[in-house]
Amino acid sequence: MIIDIILPLSLIFIMFSLGLGLKVQDFKNIMNNPKAFIVGIVNQMIILPIVAFLIIIMFSLPNNLAVGIMILSCCPGGVTSNILTKLAKGDTALSISCTAVASLLTVITLPLIVGFSVTYFMGNNAPSINIIFLGLTMFVISTMPVLLGLYINTKFVNISNSFAPISNKISSFLFVIIVIGALASEWTLFIENVHILGPATISLICIMMIVGYNSSKLFGIVDRQASTISIESGIQNGTVGIAIGNIILSTPEGLSVYSLPSGVYSILMYLVCLPVIFLFLKQK
Repeated sequence: MIIDIILPLSLIFIMFSLGLGLKVQDFKNIMNNPKAFIVGIVNQMIILPIVAFLIIIMFSLPNNLAVGIMILSCCPGGVTSNILTKLAKGDTALSISCTAVASLLTVITLPLIVGFSVTYFMGNNAPSINIIFLGLTMFVISTMPVLLGLYINTKFVNISNSFAPISNKISSFLFVIIVIGALASEWTLFIENVHILGPATISLICIMMIVGYNSSKLFGIVDRQASTISIESGIQNGTVGIAIGNIILSTPEGLSVYSLPSGVYSILMYLVCLPVIFLFLKQK
């Protein structure tokens, strides 16, 4: 029961910290780069779930882990994608804009895709899901904290500037604890399936980063923005996936099995993304 309280509160704080890093100008930047923004959002909101579904079929993942992968594929990018974009000397403003808008859109897309996924993969064993309730939950734990952070950063700039560095450190700590908790709670299942879950997760990251970059170049987007879209397409907010997995199927023993793929992903994304960033830097 404690985890059912701590996990949502941790996610709320992490999303609030994301909002503190946003400005109204970040949304205005969309108008300056509509083509790059649209390509990035389409990759993240439409192509990613399709690729995730195909990877699940290709690797023949167990049904419960398949649901976990689909939950992950619905998650927006997080602060991590913004930081990695900055490291890669990409278009940070574009990255922040994509992350912000995706975080708002998931209120609609995540409940719909997750509802379909649970029914498709679990069949008669599917837990009961109230899509409207899940959408409202996403709004409360994800959208509202982002908007609150944005409001404070707009109206109370001095307070925001003072608190933002502290909140970022706390968010990083909470992120690590949540990921460790997701793995520890389903350690036996993780060990039994790591030989397929690991490659499946790595494949998802690699394919989406490749798709993100090449789809950008297909539409004539410059390298700096193409590398940004690549990172945004391949890096998701695993914390959201862990929280949603636990909301759908809460267990007294710890975190839900649906949360496990997001926990594994949250570790592997760094191992995959950092070498890619090095390649992006070599191109510059």
